[in-house]
Amino acid sequence: MRTIVLGFFMFTLSFMAGCADSGVVTSDSASDEANEVATVTDSEVEVIDEQPAGAAANDSAPAVTQAVFTVGDPAPKFADVVGVDDKKYSLADFDDAKAIAVVFTCNTCPVAVAYEDRLEQYQKDYADKGVQLVAINVNNDEGNKLPAMKDRATEKGFSFPYLYDPTQKVAREYDAKVTPHVFLLDSKRKLAYVGPVDDNMDDATAAKPLLREATDAVLAEKAPATTEVEPVGCGIKYE
Repeated sequence: MRTIVLGFFMFTLSFMAGCADSGVVTSDSASDEANEVATVTDSEVEVIDEQPAGAAANDSAPAVTQAVFTVGDPAPKFADVVGVDDKKYSLADFDDAKAIAVVFTCNTCPVAVAYEDRLEQYQKDYADKGVQLVAINVNNDEGNKLPAMKDRATEKGFSFPYLYDPTQKVAREYDAKVTPHVFLLDSKRKLAYVGPVDDNMDDATAAKPLLREATDAVLAEKAPATTEVEPVGCGIKYE
């Protein structure tokens, strides 16, 4: 088990209660598929179940390797990723944006679901300021494939592109770990902020709007005061 100390930033105990009540600890569904989950103590975040199910019994299973994408690096330029509107999207399609929030999310993780309305409101609030949110789902279970994503996007009325990458290539290149995981790109398409949307999955008690603060700084052509925070959510199911 790996322990990550957040330092100045601590998630409240309500996150732990929410995850436990929602059954996040084992998986997004009733299957035995392993799912990396973050839970909270008073002073630290613990990441559980980092290995896929069966990895310990099968030493020949290929290891998951991910690129290291850190603040200040140019963003990987994904291309031809299909959206719920059946169009194919590339990062270059948003060249006119002053900032791009790339958010790795999914349909079924309780943490990701808790942030859907906040992401939609973010897009509405920042669209006129030249900011574009792009959501990407790379989980390949039935509840997260494109047909289910289309139903979800229609139900929630998403005004941002919701893309499906079954190859998981984009998430690996961005070094995405959980859903939701935010990567804010500045006007030069360099990584300006990486982490969660804010400091609590419960909107009513969230006190620090990390993504919004970082976006405001980028629009003012300044470096965000906070550039990197460990994300909390359901682990992406890499294959």
